[in-house]
Amino acid sequence: MRLHVWHGYLLGGTGSNTYARQVAREWARAGHDVTVFSQEAHPEQFDLEGVTTVRPDVDGLLPVFVLDRYEGYEVRRMPDCPRDELERWVQANARALREHGPADLVLANHVVLGGPVGAAGDSPYVVKVHGSELEYAMRGHPGLARWGAEALRGAAATVVGSQHIREVLHDVCGPLDRVHEIPPGVDVERWRPEPPGEALERLLEEARRDPPNPGNADAWLPDEDNAARLAAFLAGDRPTVVYVGKLIENKGVGVLLEALRGLDARAVVVGFGDARAGLQRRAAGLDVLFTGALAQRHLVHLLALADVSVVPSIFPEAFGMVAAEAAATGCPPVVADHSGLAGVARELEERYPRPPAAWRASRPPTPPRCATGWTACCRSAPPTVTRCAPPPAAPRSSAGA
Repeated sequence: MRLHVWHGYLLGGTGSNTYARQVAREWARAGHDVTVFSQEAHPEQFDLEGVTTVRPDVDGLLPVFVLDRYEGYEVRRMPDCPRDELERWVQANARALREHGPADLVLANHVVLGGPVGAAGDSPYVVKVHGSELEYAMRGHPGLARWGAEALRGAAATVVGSQHIREVLHDVCGPLDRVHEIPPGVDVERWRPEPPGEALERLLEEARRDPPNPGNADAWLPDEDNAARLAAFLAGDRPTVVYVGKLIENKGVGVLLEALRGLDARAVVVGFGDARAGLQRRAAGLDVLFTGALAQRHLVHLLALADVSVVPSIFPEAFGMVAAEAAATGCPPVVADHSGLAGVARELEERYPRPPAAWRASRPPTPPRCATGWTACCRSAPPTVTRCAPPPAAPRSSAGA
């Protein structure tokens, strides 16, 4: 089949970026003729298995769900863009699809603006809902919600990753037909257990390959000198906690930092975002290393050597991909018990045996609340999950594309 994957952003650094890249790669591996349309300037850095890449000309505008830095673009939150400006942006992307079409099927990511882009093309299209567009662009903005819903009604199908996102989609867009729940998969060839010593050495090898990032000026790159920093920080045999995700208020990293106080544990915090400087100040006196952005080539080894992976989000999550990937490496994920994270937790609890007595002894007797009870767990744990009730909802802040 001739398949087009449209994604309005990059091909790495966030969950939806990675999803679009991996779907394109797997379809190409299955023998399909795949073209991915994105704003990725350096697709050669990814293993795409022969996928053709196209970068539509959008005249320098990037409508987003969070105000991150994108080199060479004027970045604005989607709700802050006039409708006629968004429609021109949609048409520019649809024109690129038509110029490389027709396709047997277009997979368009995000209800907005992926749905309207698919609708403006000349091929059948399916829309993948990622969740951030619902919470940060469409909810509370009726014009965007109606535009997205209209595009979904013209789609061959709408794909959600969890029951939670199905419910949010209904809440924002109203009743829709042809909605299918297909959870994101984990590449178990890449995410797999490793002995801690081997995982550390491979992590350091990957860090030595990182491109220069003087002064950590590029937030999308790993921090400068991460190889030496990680080697020093991860020396010895102390319980290790890992967080991977955006450094914004709603991800709950501050909750994790407060919970670490008084624990004999160290934490590696991976990610970028406008809250980083404040979080680093809050981490004063704690054994915490901030690494900046890391790629999957780093994370497969970092999670394999960690004792626990924490997803402490205080705002709804579409699925909780980091938790599933951590479990695949043998690292127990500890997640907030809400939204799509709760679905991942239930699935893991059902599929894996209960932890042995040695691991249970290291856990509190009842599930702790996120604000006070995150705990590091011993290496003997199988890939099991602890679910923690979320603290009271925080005020909404910008979230990522």
